[in-house]
Amino acid sequence: MKHPVDAHVGKRIRHRRWMVGMTQQQLADKVGIKFQQIQKYETGMNRVSASRLWDVADALGVQISFFFEGLGDGQVAAGYGQGDMMSDKEALELVRSYYAIPEAQRRRLFDLARVLSEAA
Repeated sequence: MKHPVDAHVGKRIRHRRWMVGMTQQQLADKVGIKFQQIQKYETGMNRVSASRLWDVADALGVQISFFFEGLGDGQVAAGYGQGDMMSDKEALELVRSYYAIPEAQRRRLFDLARVLSEAA
């Protein structure tokens, strides 16, 4: 049975890998393991050791703390029965596209989205 923290860390690995446009094979090559192991990490089926998490963070260009963001008191148990917006491919694609837009235009798009959400 997978632990909720392992599942959360795995989701954050998958999220970051997807955001930087890296395949499981590419990440595995950078870390020096097989892509099947990345799959197991991302599903939470296998725990990521501290040293391996260090390597994954380095390969993905983030601090180790990135993988634990969103975990807080009671959130592990309470949060895993609910949907995870960042596991939704459409939401991830939207975020990825958003950050591909030049900053000045991105700010205007953000302001437009805020106005539209307030009007809804």
